[in-house]
Amino acid sequence: MIPKLLLVFFPLVVFFIAIFLIFNYWKEYSLTKKRKSFLASIPTNKEQENDPDINTVNWSLHKNRLLKYRRSQYKGLTFFVSSDNRIYYLSEEGSVVYC
Repeated sequence: MIPKLLLVFFPLVVFFIAIFLIFNYWKEYSLTKKRKSFLASIPTNKEQENDPDINTVNWSLHKNRLLKYRRSQYKGLTFFVSSDNRIYYLSEEGSVVYC
């Protein structure tokens, strides 16, 4: 009588322990996935001021970066300041376009 009870009871215990471990691991895995944030990829104002290669739509920031670094990315285009202080960008064909 006891061995038959153990044959039924033992696999049930193992099954429930396995289910518990799977759900516990799945819960921890899903929590770590949700904690991942894209806020770290959004540059701060200080980072934008100090990096002319970050795209901006702020006109005053763009002008300040042109004065400081002689290049700045504004609305997807990288603008440069030439040696004779003229502002230009490169077209898709590679030709220089002065503003």
